[in-house]
Amino acid sequence: MSETLHPFDLLQQLAERCVRMAAGLPSQEVVAETWSGIGFRLAGQPMIASLGEISEILHEPRYTALPRVKPWVRGVANVRGRLLPIIDLSQFFGSTSSAPRKQRRVLVLDRDEIFVGLLVDELFGMQHFPVSSFTTSVPDLPQQFRPFVVGAYTGEQVSMIFNFRALARDQAFLDVAV
Repeated sequence: MSETLHPFDLLQQLAERCVRMAAGLPSQEVVAETWSGIGFRLAGQPMIASLGEISEILHEPRYTALPRVKPWVRGVANVRGRLLPIIDLSQFFGSTSSAPRKQRRVLVLDRDEIFVGLLVDELFGMQHFPVSSFTTSVPDLPQQFRPFVVGAYTGEQVSMIFNFRALARDQAFLDVAV
């Protein structure tokens, strides 16, 4: 005569059988902590900006030139009902952009009392770097970038971290009148 098992005992046997026959989990690889930013080219230099500093990225919009401003102030554009000053960042740093118009992008800063569009040569998109590759010593950093670069991530190339907050506080950047 066969012995009848209690339903709980059947469930326990089933669970034990599943554990015996289950495939093992894959080994967990060590995951490196990463830092993410927006990569762009400025005056021929690869740069990155913290995600929190850029509020929007636009194609170069149509803009209206302004009288009696420095040459690096391209003009003002109407972006969704707001007037956005467009600044050619390469020209501000004393360089000319050779990038075609459709390659250039405008990085919009909209923070505190600053609302400005910064025209850069090229956008690389979101980039990720191992935190361990951060360095504060940036080799061959051009002099004009020194007040605005807070470090770099090294890898296949050196990508300098551009600090837009420092730029927004710079008196030469704020003084646009001729």
